[in-house]
Amino acid sequence: MTAQPPDPDPAQIPDLEPGGGVRPGSTPPDSAQTSGLSEPAERPRHRMTPTAVAGLIAIVILVLLFVATGVLLVVDMFN
Repeated sequence: MTAQPPDPDPAQIPDLEPGGGVRPGSTPPDSAQTSGLSEPAERPRHRMTPTAVAGLIAIVILVLLFVATGVLLVVDMFN
């Protein structure tokens, strides 16, 4: 079975003039729209998602490595 086209049949549209125009004061028919989501995205159950927690852990580890390297360099300069 084939899906119907999203646009209405021009033969069944009232107030449509030859060439596809509409009479002054008439509103043209709406076409189907395929952009956007079909339904709203789910909201996370928790405030922090697992991806956000993993990202924060990675940032904390990088900051700790940076600080540890700086401390080791300072200690090495004074020894």
